[in-house]
Amino acid sequence: MNEFLSDPVTSAYIHLPFCIQRCFYCDFAISVVGDRPSDGIRLRMEEYVQWLCREITATPILGGELETVFFGGGTPSLLPADLLEKILGAMRKKFGVCSSAEISLEIDPGTFSLEQLIWYKNIGINRVSLGVQAFQDCLLQNSGRSHAVIDIESACDHIQQSVITWSLDLISGLPHQTLDDWQDSLEKAIALQPHHISSYDLVVEPQTPFGKQYEPGEKPLPSDQHTAAMYRLASQMLRDAGYDHYEISNYAQPGYQCRHNRVYWENRPYYAFGMGAASFTNNQRFSRPRTRREYYTWVEQYEQSQGKLDVEPLDPGDRLLETLMLGFRLTKGLSFSHLTAEFGQSAVNQILKILQPFIDKKWVVISNNKDGDRQTIALTDPEGLLFSNTILSKLFQHLDPDL
Repeated sequence: MNEFLSDPVTSAYIHLPFCIQRCFYCDFAISVVGDRPSDGIRLRMEEYVQWLCREITATPILGGELETVFFGGGTPSLLPADLLEKILGAMRKKFGVCSSAEISLEIDPGTFSLEQLIWYKNIGINRVSLGVQAFQDCLLQNSGRSHAVIDIESACDHIQQSVITWSLDLISGLPHQTLDDWQDSLEKAIALQPHHISSYDLVVEPQTPFGKQYEPGEKPLPSDQHTAAMYRLASQMLRDAGYDHYEISNYAQPGYQCRHNRVYWENRPYYAFGMGAASFTNNQRFSRPRTRREYYTWVEQYEQSQGKLDVEPLDPGDRLLETLMLGFRLTKGLSFSHLTAEFGQSAVNQILKILQPFIDKKWVVISNNKDGDRQTIALTDPEGLLFSNTILSKLFQHLDPDL
């Protein structure tokens, strides 16, 4: 394999952990603040932002101006807009943010107003991602969501009035969710015409309330056959509605793919800031502590070390496996020229040998140029994407990482 050379870092993820309550499927690093704003909550948020800005200031510059910035959570729309503006100001001062940057913010129904959206636009936020998850009140309540369908309707109205680029998130495979429920949610999402739709399959994490209550594949969770049917239905309905299925869980109208998330899937480097946030810089992956107090202590140590991370770089074998795992999420797949240039022809030959049974099943497809040269290798939609875990498992089992 060739020596890895890092691309310049031009993207940043910022974790804002505050939530009204913890959803029953959530295992993210969050801080529950309830639904009643108070001076104490405001002070807690101010303190967090202060430490966040200290981390930003202490971080070495590893690229040019930022081209994408993503505020994730938590529920970032709970943070007062002036504190968001303070964080963006620190980012601009430290790294610079280019005029055409995609600046995204996750928001939840019932946590923002039209005036808030307009303020977001005024401070430079130009894309929002609305966490709808389902259009049935019973499913929302059973999932521990803090909003109801009436809040979704109000939130979508605010977004459409603000004329901001937006994405809508849905979850399939929820407890008690039927195929009819899922079709209804898809139809209502399509009718709203967001620029982008994310359709995630529920993952039951062990330490969450769902993980303690339910076993995957057993009632009241839908069966594996039902979740597969939900995936196929989403792919068909959203593509028929004009959305490009560009990533395993993501669909976009032309020109509205999420530029920030493509950085992850293309295995390019990015900064990350905040408790629990995972960065990828200098060929090093690093996750910050998951509680506020531990994070604040870590920031102090980070400042004292002058922005050095105590973590080993990825070895070439791990980087190859990550490139395959992430790249096969994209329906465009992986470029043969990129794989060969970074990992060598021997690795490419081995990948093709392992994948041959899936090529025969038409779960994996190779695209050639007009001269017959191989251009890309990708998973087919929907079957290859649906069985991506099976395909990746075979690669991970049989690929020699020491090539």
